[in-house]
Amino acid sequence: MMLVRAYLAPSAIEGLGVFSHDHIKAGEAIWRFDPRFDQLIERTVVAESDERTRAFLERYSYEMATFPDHYVLDADEGRFMNHSETPNCDFTAPDVGYALVDIPAGTELTCDYREFTTGELEMQPPRHHVGAHANGAVR
Repeated sequence: MMLVRAYLAPSAIEGLGVFSHDHIKAGEAIWRFDPRFDQLIERTVVAESDERTRAFLERYSYEMATFPDHYVLDADEGRFMNHSETPNCDFTAPDVGYALVDIPAGTELTCDYREFTTGELEMQPPRHHVGAHANGAVR
């Protein structure tokens, strides 16, 4: 669950991204796993889901060493945080993320997916076509 005010906006990295609403200080906690809202989904549920549901879960949920038999699905904007080789957030702790640097308001929050996922890092093709109609025409 995001601990800072954030919003979704077009990202230069991929489709949509999570952006800070306010200035965030280096070292400030920005996200924490909250079992009241964030979901733990058993691996068997994902495997047995219909194709559309499985595709959604494979994109937005992730494995976390703390819960080896489950996938984690963030309840809020956190599920849209994009990967970066030079992230501004640290997710090496399994249940909390911190700002690595001072992050000005309006900046995209990024993380290195390898810090909290298990297994091989697999990037998927873009899903969100920001500014485009369903038929592909740009607004």
